[in-house]
Amino acid sequence: MLVEADGGSRGNPGPAAYGAVLKDADTGEVLAEDGTTIGRATNNVAEYRGLIGGLRLAADLAPDATLEVRMDSKLVVEQMAGRWKVKHAGLVPLVEEARALAPAGTTWTWVPRARNAYADRLANEALDGTRDGVTVMGSSDPADDPADDPADDPVADPVAAPAPRQGWSGHALQEPTTLVLVRHGVTPMTAEKRFSGGLGGSNPGLTEEGRDQVRATADWLAPLAETVDVVLASPVRRTRESGDLVGEVLGVPLREEAAFAEMEFGAWDGMTFGEVRERHGEELTTWLGSTEVVAGGGTGESMRGVQDRVLAGLDRVLAEHAGRTVVVVSHVTPIKVLLAHALGAPLEALFRMELAPASVSVTAWWPHEDPEQGHRGSMRLFNARPPEAGGPAGW
Repeated sequence: MLVEADGGSRGNPGPAAYGAVLKDADTGEVLAEDGTTIGRATNNVAEYRGLIGGLRLAADLAPDATLEVRMDSKLVVEQMAGRWKVKHAGLVPLVEEARALAPAGTTWTWVPRARNAYADRLANEALDGTRDGVTVMGSSDPADDPADDPADDPVADPVAAPAPRQGWSGHALQEPTTLVLVRHGVTPMTAEKRFSGGLGGSNPGLTEEGRDQVRATADWLAPLAETVDVVLASPVRRTRESGDLVGEVLGVPLREEAAFAEMEFGAWDGMTFGEVRERHGEELTTWLGSTEVVAGGGTGESMRGVQDRVLAGLDRVLAEHAGRTVVVVSHVTPIKVLLAHALGAPLEALFRMELAPASVSVTAWWPHEDPEQGHRGSMRLFNARPPEAGGPAGW
């Protein structure tokens, strides 16, 4: 038999529900489905409750079957398969319940979100109030929901859904997608204040100081772990190393997103600002005076070019992780582009921002009431660091 499951929270934490479906693995025939609200919870809690709901369907209707479980939550799949540790105490009771329900030999399979649309639809229908509980196919009456009452769940908080958030024009808007933007830690080139671009440059790794900075920042972010959907990092070495450290501490899967790589500086890569001014003074002056001019005397990227690829990446993230929290481990220029865009500031504002290594900035994004206009952004935090990463004492 095949179990497909999903869960979601509108607010993370916020009103939450799960969806689960039991299928014949050979024919694809649906035997039963479950879409149930669980009160107020996080995305990860809702996903685990979806898994438990699906395993209960299998236990009730096909107790002797061999199971394959398919979910788009990398966290749940990897933890249930035993490849990732369960680091957050609030999930431990749910993990233990799921393990008790899963038959020996259960196969755990991660699938892209698009291939888990059935379970996702059930969860959303439950949140929308158009369904509630278990339906057994071929049965005239819906079965009773076999899930525990959410009031018995120490993680979920069964409160009534809050009133919809009101937007700038009074339209009801869904919960925002939150981007936690983390700059990488220091490298040898950071310490020497040298131009250090993306994959086309020298591509240095973190120093030990840089690793310590990122670990301190990751520990500071650890209380957010249950709300984080994914950690995204540019494929550049220093951000990939930083992203690995952040993902390890948060217990959240890491994915690469090339759109958030650092600007390419071309022939200037590896040089200090003073060296570039001395050797290529006219080129530098021209570049500083226009966001359209390509760095490195035409061998790198322009600010405008970086903006175009970063905002294309932002659109992908907002579409794939709508209403959730994403940690983006990136570089000075891409982070500044996102911050300027959130503020509605001109691109020239990049020259007026300073970002420290391993610093954290946070933006929130709401869908515009006119879909053709994309999203509205706001900046919630800028260039923050815990003391261990160089931030102010008593942070």
